[in-house]
Formats: sequence, C-alpha cells, structure tokens
Amino acid sequence: QVQLVESGGGLVQAGGSLRLSCAASGRTFSNYAMGWFRQAPGKERECVAVVSWSGGSTYYADSVKGRFVVSRGNAKNTIYLQMNSLKPEDTAVYYCALDLNYSGRDWRLNRSADYDHWGQGTQVTVSS
Repeated sequence: QVQLVESGGGLVQAGGSLRLSCAASGRTFSNYAMGWFRQAPGKERECVAVVSWSGGSTYYADSVKGRFVVSRGNAKNTIYLQMNSLKPEDTAVYYCALDLNYSGRDWRLNRSADYDHWGQGTQVTVSS
C-alpha cells in the first residue's frame, strides 16, 4: 500500500521561508507525477506545484511562481517544496499527492482528480 508522509510545515512570518518534504513508500514507482496541493479554510483545494518523475516537467500555480520551487530528491520517491517570500495568503493545509498514471501526460499535472494517493497534510501558517 502506498503511503505519503509530509513534514516541514509550521508558523512563519510574512517574508520568511519554509521547506516541505514528502516521502512515498510502499512500492516501486515509475513514470509518475508527484506534487503539492493546498486548501485554505472555506476554499477549494488547489494545485501549488508538481514535478514529473523525470524532473523534466513541472507545474506551478501563478500565485507561487518565482517564490516556490518543487524538486525531487536523489531518492526519486521524495519531493520537496521550497517556499520563499511567504505571504499570509499562502496559509493553508498543504498536501502531498502522487499520480501513478501520469505516463508523461503533462495535462494531468494540475488536476487533483487524477491523483490517487494523498498524504495526511501539513499546516502552513504565515503571519502578517
């Protein structure tokens, strides 16, 4: 059974930085996409940043471009989200997600419905 475990959330002042980590376990993965979604109170879940298994394709929400960087670890089942210049509007629960059926189809990268495995979520709070 696939498990995703996130870490690295917390409380930070506006302008600060945080780094989230997500490690997947349970089986061997290939040709997948893995990334980060977030959900703020009263809002729908949105895609933040995603990277393909090869690292060749990425997706970033317009609201985080230039501030957030998604990357894969040396162990391909691990990803990171470096969040810089954080704003209060970045406050949300951040979820790691895995699409095992990606198969190079970049149009799937930001579609939450295509992700079949999710982490438990980690809270990120940015104070003004």
